[in-house]
Amino acid sequence: MIKNFLVSIVIPTYNNQDIIERLLISIKNQSCPNIETIVVDDGSKDLTADISRKYTSKVFVRKHSERSVQRNFGASKSKGTFLLFLDSDMELTKRVVADCVRKMKNSKNIGGIVIPEKSVAINYWEKVKAFERSFYNEKGDDSTDAARFFRREAFEKVGSYDETITGPEDWDLPESIKKHGYEIVRIKSKILHHERILNLPPLIKKKYYYALKSHVYLKKQNISAFSPKTIYFLRPVFYKNWRKFLSNPLLSIGMFIMLTLELFGGGLGFLVGKFTNK
Repeated sequence: MIKNFLVSIVIPTYNNQDIIERLLISIKNQSCPNIETIVVDDGSKDLTADISRKYTSKVFVRKHSERSVQRNFGASKSKGTFLLFLDSDMELTKRVVADCVRKMKNSKNIGGIVIPEKSVAINYWEKVKAFERSFYNEKGDDSTDAARFFRREAFEKVGSYDETITGPEDWDLPESIKKHGYEIVRIKSKILHHERILNLPPLIKKKYYYALKSHVYLKKQNISAFSPKTIYFLRPVFYKNWRKFLSNPLLSIGMFIMLTLELFGGGLGFLVGKFTNK
């Protein structure tokens, strides 16, 4: 019975009063009944913490910590057999948690689960990002898949999220778990990802920031700086589905522009981080 397993959902957040309630409602509406929600607020200046307290008593305010640190802190305050890490701009479809628990309880060798994401897009650039993600999420892709749902035993065995990495930690943790002999699998139920991309400069800035520690991740996992993980245009999934570009020319042009600028921002961050040891 899935109700016999407690699932701890950890949400690091900052100044997300406009969106976090949507996520918390989706957690409340899960078909799996045995869930605890832990919100780790990075000192929000808005009503994020107050809104969160309407849905969970486990709201912790901790200022000026990176995402990996906040996630690990939330995990340390949890009691679940399984851990699910979410971002504030997400929304769970009704059976996500139940499907993850069923998959986990059927095999003790499963250490992590990839939950496919479906983008929710309104403006042009959000639709471009949704178009990009559609290549990855239909059948999965080794270059981009990152597990979010973990068996606590596996999570703790690898030492949780690596706090020296910000950005690539989403890839680093499941890859470390696999090295310990666990499987990483997928479910079909989806997370809705509300993209929130008004224009490109903030997206490029975020790629730059996340890439500052990417050299640490690449060295740790023995991954080349010139690989599908880092160079978007080397990802086979794009070329295997080339007909999609022909059927969506406007989105394809925008995607080329977006990925080129993201690659520039990420490449610059990588070089700055590597040679200044940030």
